[in-house]
Amino acid sequence: MLLYDADSPGPRCLRMFLLEKGVEVPSVVIDVFSGENRREEFLKLNPAGQTPALKIDDGRVLAESVAIAEYIEELYPRPSLIGSTAVERAETRQWWRRVELNVTEFIHNAYHYAEGLERFRGRIPVAPEAADGLKRIARDRTAWLDRMFGDGPFLCGQRFTAADIWFYVWLEFGDAVGQPFDRALPRLGPWFERLRSRPSAERSRRPFRA
Repeated sequence: MLLYDADSPGPRCLRMFLLEKGVEVPSVVIDVFSGENRREEFLKLNPAGQTPALKIDDGRVLAESVAIAEYIEELYPRPSLIGSTAVERAETRQWWRRVELNVTEFIHNAYHYAEGLERFRGRIPVAPEAADGLKRIARDRTAWLDRMFGDGPFLCGQRFTAADIWFYVWLEFGDAVGQPFDRALPRLGPWFERLRSRPSAERSRRPFRA
């Protein structure tokens, strides 16, 4: 396998996932800041022009962080970061979808339309007038998820999962680009600190072979 990595939140989610798995995958770094991911050579691999991407042993290329994580979990089921049973997998995906659909996509698009506007203008459709509303929704939905957080230390109770990784990485990204979440939230505030103390959180900050 060969991982096409980048200094970006989606690839970082996958790096943290791989580190928690203890799985090493050879990688190359795609310079998304210069637009390398939009050039013909990379588009032949992933027509969506996004990172990460994973070339598997038969030559096919998988894209989308979540899909790649699911593939890695199938190959390396231990330690489980999605689930060892049908109900565990469903529970993880439930929280994963809540995180993505209610918070992280709003953070992502708000960045495209505000803090990252000059970088993305001309690359993708942008809507600067939507940025403030997207940020407000992300804050509201983060507080909503805090209220649903159970008694366990993680989103899925006692199980640390891919859903925790995705939420943590994107909340930290939001902090870094001027979209901070409310650290006073009674459950997510302490949860965030627990995630930040994991060795994989620090080691995943930059591409493996920057």
